[in-house]
Amino acid sequence: MPSRHPYQGIVEELRKSIGEGRLEAGQQLPSENELAERFATSRPTVRRAIALLKAEGLVITEQGRGAFVRPKASVRLVVTGENFRRHRREKVSGFSAQVREHGQVPEQRVLEAGSVRVPEDVAARLGVEAEGRSVVRRRLFVVNDEPVALCDSYYPVEIAEGTPLAERENIEGGAYRLIEDEFGRRLQRSVDELEARMPTPAEVEALALPPGVPVVRVLRTVYDADDIPVEVQETIAAADKHQFRYEVAMR
Repeated sequence: MPSRHPYQGIVEELRKSIGEGRLEAGQQLPSENELAERFATSRPTVRRAIALLKAEGLVITEQGRGAFVRPKASVRLVVTGENFRRHRREKVSGFSAQVREHGQVPEQRVLEAGSVRVPEDVAARLGVEAEGRSVVRRRLFVVNDEPVALCDSYYPVEIAEGTPLAERENIEGGAYRLIEDEFGRRLQRSVDELEARMPTPAEVEALALPPGVPVVRVLRTVYDADDIPVEVQETIAAADKHQFRYEVAMR
């Protein structure tokens, strides 16, 4: 049998404690000195164990404070036809409404709005020519002052150009209120495609992601009652801050 590295016992014990809930989400781990004494080893060995747990996504470290069990998802998004219509009646955006329902404070920061060249995968779903143009709204979603997702919404030029969708201002009641109530395009259904991957350097910076945290890319195509796509939404969500549930029929 191959010999075990000294740090493996520490990793296994702490991993078990986290899995069984004896170390809870957000709880600080014992100090390096305390762990070294408990396991009769050195501080460098403890650091190696913590680094492995960090790479597994179980803990985070903060300069000058120590190591903590990674917090659980803080944003729970339940996408259903009933929720969609209820939020429409209340004239609020779905993201903001659900965040508030869980006692948190939402914010949507519009980073950019206007006409852009459409990415190839978006163009195919939006029904425009590759390398064509559309109107985009780029936003940063924030919960309790923490960035949780980047969201780019693409709209056909013939629908959105010259409207508030092309302006760098928040839209009262959200874009779907505008599309239905003012543009007269009844929304019927959406198709969501999810992909988990590691983030780009720009996404790490924008979402303040700790090392080892993946993102979930959600590509949503929204169709009107004539089954014409009116929006393609690309969301890059921090995987450690989200739970998703989809059950969509917009009737």
